[in-house]
Amino acid sequence: MLTEGVGALTNGELLAILLNSGTKEDSAIDLGNKLLTELGGFSGIHREDISRLMEFKGVGLAKAARIKAAVEVGYRLSKETQDPSIFIKTPEDIFNLVGFEMKGLNQEQLWVLFLNSRNKFLGKERLYKGSQDATTVRVAEIYKDAVRKNVYAIVLIHNHPSGNPTESPEDVNLTRVVIEAGKILDIRLIDHIIVAGNSYGSIRRNHPDLWA
Repeated sequence: MLTEGVGALTNGELLAILLNSGTKEDSAIDLGNKLLTELGGFSGIHREDISRLMEFKGVGLAKAARIKAAVEVGYRLSKETQDPSIFIKTPEDIFNLVGFEMKGLNQEQLWVLFLNSRNKFLGKERLYKGSQDATTVRVAEIYKDAVRKNVYAIVLIHNHPSGNPTESPEDVNLTRVVIEAGKILDIRLIDHIIVAGNSYGSIRRNHPDLWA
């Protein structure tokens, strides 16, 4: 790292520096690579609890805490370097904005993003945990803060911890209900995005008829 720069290090070598030491069976680099492989890279480490990291031989509380803290620092740095004026034009923009944070969740959650008339991102709200559909989600809750903030449009986004970004019939039905309610409230639903690991799906892209 001192001679070539930190960018020359592999992910396993970066973790080795945080681990400081390995075990009799594995060097620090080997242990770092084992963590990355079995947990699914840094995004997997971000998703897991400290207790999961401590299940690996050679990783105690202090090492697990250092690793989790380092991954969180990386995440917060990525947020600091973003342009404070963020505009949502495509599903990719939505995923780039909240995908990293959402794919680290181990339980399904439904979030709402708030936009102005130029589709500038104004903020977000986390609404529901656990499986949700039009029978369990109160549309009034989705629009409550949107009405209070007098926003022009919203985006729904939820995650599939299973890793499959394909929308379910319940997801499509929820989207339909939210669109219809938005027409009454004069608040547009821009899209409903499903995040699953490093991939995502756009219900607007897959079901444009809902917005016809």
